[in-house]
Amino acid sequence: MNHKQIRQIFLSFFKRKKHNIITSASIVAKKDSSLMFTNAGMNIFKDFFIGNKKSPYSIIANCQKCLRITGKHNDLFEVGKDTYHHTMFEMLGNWSFGDYFKKEAIKWAWELLTECYKIDKANIYVTIFKGNKEDNLSFDSESFKYWKNKIDESQILFFDKKHNFWEMGTTGPCGTCTEIHVDLRNEKDKLKLPGNNLVNKKHPLVIELWNIVFIQFLRQSDGTLVKLPTCHVDTGMGFERLCMILQKKQSTYDTDIFTSLIKYIAQNTDQIYGVTETIDLAIRIIADHMRAVVFAIADGIRPSNKKYGYVIRKILRRIIVTYYLTLNINKPFVFKLVKPIIGYMNHSDLNTSPLQSYISTLILSEETLFLTTIKLGINKLYKIIDQLRYKKCHMIAVKIIYWLYETYGLPLEISKRITNKNNIQVDS
Repeated sequence: MNHKQIRQIFLSFFKRKKHNIITSASIVAKKDSSLMFTNAGMNIFKDFFIGNKKSPYSIIANCQKCLRITGKHNDLFEVGKDTYHHTMFEMLGNWSFGDYFKKEAIKWAWELLTECYKIDKANIYVTIFKGNKEDNLSFDSESFKYWKNKIDESQILFFDKKHNFWEMGTTGPCGTCTEIHVDLRNEKDKLKLPGNNLVNKKHPLVIELWNIVFIQFLRQSDGTLVKLPTCHVDTGMGFERLCMILQKKQSTYDTDIFTSLIKYIAQNTDQIYGVTETIDLAIRIIADHMRAVVFAIADGIRPSNKKYGYVIRKILRRIIVTYYLTLNINKPFVFKLVKPIIGYMNHSDLNTSPLQSYISTLILSEETLFLTTIKLGINKLYKIIDQLRYKKCHMIAVKIIYWLYETYGLPLEISKRITNKNNIQVDS
């Protein structure tokens, strides 16, 4: 299955279950003062859970574009290093606002994964809340009852609040959750060590796929829990991870979400992907970050020095530093990636073709500006190095490196690369 088919199967499945299918909300959380960007599928439904608003539909499903680069959920510096972190990702979710609850949520999740997507049942593990004395919460026997009728009990695991009790924040709606994990290791490794020993251990091939949250309580300012008059279901399944599982890959970057983009980057930078880890890491960072930048600009953000625009400019400049240092490119390049990314985005509710020229021009302008800044900063640094050599000094004060950054905008990574190359030590 390609990524478009995988997405459509999810939406069609829940449409058959009478859910109202809604389009993705903006990646910019302008209506939520507590967030800059939409970082989870449930963000747009917070008022329904809290009770401030009533949902026009009792059951909903969608595919929500998300960005995790600020605050508590910030995956920016994990990107490219492992097989599954992304700054921008899509979240598949289904919600019930006072309609169905644990029985249906578990039943449908199992049906979708094992009958529609045909994931091997033997590779699936589920986690259940084991209770908490401090909050006077008992073991989630209801979820256990439904799961043990579907899966072998050896594949049902029990965890504490850290993993199986979801809270929106220090106060607000919350509840127990059941997570679905999938073991992607080869048979030889599975025989050596069963997957139930690796769930929630950060193993790159034993990954959490779907979190099904049962919102039953309200956490009050004094820390106590009050039972809500109406219970809700809030689920989130990582789309990129689902594609990795169904396409039998060991990295989300090897799925058809990314392969054509990675191939384009490699070909247009005279690199070969899959040979050198340093080069591969750089290409993965560029591919991931550019998706985030293009999606954000398509939703109305312009790179700038203020708020949302500052964050997007920061990501774009990290891309430029990455290709400048690792791929030895010193002229605008990534504006060319807008076209293949737009091609990916053009599914159902993300039709951005009319914006292609605008986004390309905007990114080209940003690249040109920052590369000029880098060039000016480097010229200034070499003048300082020449002065040091004249004095037969091989040490530069770290405050000068920071001064070049603050005054001329020269990235610290580039200053350190140049000083190392010229056998100049940075005095901390």
